Amino acid sequence: MDSWQSPIAPGISWYQASVGERPAYPALDGSRTVDVAIIGGGYTGLQAAYNLAKAGVSVALIEAGRFGDGASGRNGGQMGTGQRWWPEELEQEIGYERSKILFDMAENAKRHLHDFAGTHGIDMDYMPGQMNVSHKPGHDKDYRANAEIAAERYGYPHITFMDARETAERLGTTGYYCGVRDVGTGHIHPLKLLVGLARVASDAGAGIFEMTKATAIRQAGGKTMVETPRGTLIAERVLVATNAYIGDLEPVTAAHVMPIGSFIAATPPLDDFPHVIPGGEAVADSRFVVRYFRKSRDNRLLFGGREVYSSRDPADTANAIRRQIVATYPALKDVEITHVWGGNVGITMPRQPFVREVMPGVTSIGGYSGHGVMLSNYCGKLYADMVTGKATDLDHLAALKIPAFPGGRHMRTPLLFLALTWFALRDRL
Repeated sequence: MDSWQSPIAPGISWYQASVGERPAYPALDGSRTVDVAIIGGGYTGLQAAYNLAKAGVSVALIEAGRFGDGASGRNGGQMGTGQRWWPEELEQEIGYERSKILFDMAENAKRHLHDFAGTHGIDMDYMPGQMNVSHKPGHDKDYRANAEIAAERYGYPHITFMDARETAERLGTTGYYCGVRDVGTGHIHPLKLLVGLARVASDAGAGIFEMTKATAIRQAGGKTMVETPRGTLIAERVLVATNAYIGDLEPVTAAHVMPIGSFIAATPPLDDFPHVIPGGEAVADSRFVVRYFRKSRDNRLLFGGREVYSSRDPADTANAIRRQIVATYPALKDVEITHVWGGNVGITMPRQPFVREVMPGVTSIGGYSGHGVMLSNYCGKLYADMVTGKATDLDHLAALKIPAFPGGRHMRTPLLFLALTWFALRDRL
């Protein structure tokens, strides 16, 4: 993942400010031959590196920037439940049996993340609870059914329906009409997890290298070469784990995983506003351009919602997000914004993960579509399991039909911009 610098707050997220100086890792210094080469030092790549090294597989991972500069260190921190779609929506497309398998996989991902952090002493600031809420009236039936289906068909009794009154009480705003509350999940400090994960991977014996950008992937003689300005990695297998930061490195991934910019603002601790999310849950709403917000452990409001669908960053992101905050919480109209940051989220056309062998022995994993905190960590583990012959659970994601974005290399970005701008207009109307 490329290093990303915010044009508003010199790239310094509240996550970075609260963590302080991150541990530094060396850049690649010369060519080397390994069993597995990994491109991308986010959750997916580092989990794969850790689990492979633990199993005795020689592995080298390269990251274009610093570990944590990409989405894994800058995201909204919400863990969610299940896949990006509600299980009943996914069931309509792929049937109950496959939908249930993917739901259970996401629950396994949740357990894996908690177990991993606990085993390795990573305090990721976990806070329980997550709410999904409707910004339009008339959706009570759908939200009530979501809670019932989760319990009755998917064995998940942790979701409860909230009517308008309860929704207003739990959020501290009357801007939403109903929702569901999930006490079986929560939210985290993503950079603390990332920093801990890099430490664990390094301690396990994985070669992990920062400031080393992959410039090309080529194959010859049954081997794959990952070229960088600092040397070449030669490997039997390669994992492409760049997600939204693929650039021009690998064309199949680039055709299927589109970067969109997402931005977050942080306030000072809201000790004078106890009505704002008094239970400390995370929140995501029903807009196509989702507004997502939560309290940090020290009581700050972290509010995300400004997205861009092109490479041009908005000129006044802080004020844009402030308007969204004030629309949700009018009492916060004079509250300071201390940090604004952003980065790229990798999405696919159907908002489902992209898992594919893009070249012989080269697997690409990404496209988590804003639902990657749990899934990316677990997919890294599943990739290592596949390489070491332990399991093939990754096949369930590889079987999903993920079409390429229309328009080819030159037209897909403007076409996506037009489509998503239309959906954003529908949100406002």
